[in-house]
Amino acid sequence: MSRIHDGAMTVALAIGDPNGIGPEIAVKAAAQMVREGGEHGGHAAHSQPRIVLFGDAFVIRRYARQCCPELMLRLVQPDDLPAAELNAIDMVDVASLPAEAFVPGEVAAAAGAATLAYVSAALRAARAGQVDAVIACPHSETAINTSGVRFAGYPGFVAREMGMPAEDVYLLLIGGGLRIVHATLHEGIASALARLDQRHVERAARAAVQALQLMGVAHPVVGLMGINPHAGEGGLFGREDIDITEPVARKLRDDGMTIIGPQGADLLLTNPDIDVFVAMYHDQGHIPVKLRAGRHSAALSIGAGVLFSSVGHGSGFDIAGTLLADPAPLLGAIRLVTTGTVLAPLAE
Repeated sequence: MSRIHDGAMTVALAIGDPNGIGPEIAVKAAAQMVREGGEHGGHAAHSQPRIVLFGDAFVIRRYARQCCPELMLRLVQPDDLPAAELNAIDMVDVASLPAEAFVPGEVAAAAGAATLAYVSAALRAARAGQVDAVIACPHSETAINTSGVRFAGYPGFVAREMGMPAEDVYLLLIGGGLRIVHATLHEGIASALARLDQRHVERAARAAVQALQLMGVAHPVVGLMGINPHAGEGGLFGREDIDITEPVARKLRDDGMTIIGPQGADLLLTNPDIDVFVAMYHDQGHIPVKLRAGRHSAALSIGAGVLFSSVGHGSGFDIAGTLLADPAPLLGAIRLVTTGTVLAPLAE
């Protein structure tokens, strides 16, 4: 479905927690895309991605008035998108948040429920082929779980919305020149290690290869992190790598993939020839990316048949509504799904 190399993409941008900085950075990012399109003579002329905001219209209007009053807001329907118009930001009204619950800076159950409603509407548009990719602005896990929805990150939610088992969608975190997919994610370390098996490691690696190929890396080199220090040191530090990661590496190589490892994560991460790493659990992958990229990281939920990205930082409730939020990480996520340029090594 993606048209990364064939022309302008349409990206559904869910505005995130309406009480956080998500709506502000969504409007700022959309405005920048519109301005750049105008400078170059129009969106289509230079394959400029088309951004469609998904969220409560009254929230979007507030930030548009404050951040880009010179641009027009245009209400559209995802099943009947009109041609892009210069100097206009398109939005789909996902009416979900009660007006009285719109309190920038406040963590609220109603805002958590609205966050997921925006993403769900955007994913429906992606399933229907009305948009090419979905990007979610920052959410609050506290607000979402307070609303009564059990939520532990977007991969599981995307899986449910796409009718897939949650365990078959994986997080690919990108930043600081690193791309790391996680075989397990938001769960206690004991639970993650108990659940980890050959299937999870293999599917995470295959999903990562497919995602990179969609973005133009024809033959990705995959680095497989060991479960134990030194990848078990031949059984000295446990048999988990003998029983799990080593058989997976052999199988993937037999299928024609280029696999390095399993090796200890500390050694593997120094190899500049690796395009994507497979981490066994959350911190093994998140720490190196967050250390190198900080909030300038982007995340893809991969394996569900839709390009889905989110920014790698939180909802910034402390500055929500102040107009101080920086849209740069969100613009990086847009570039990631539309051109793949974030996949190139970053200068640090």
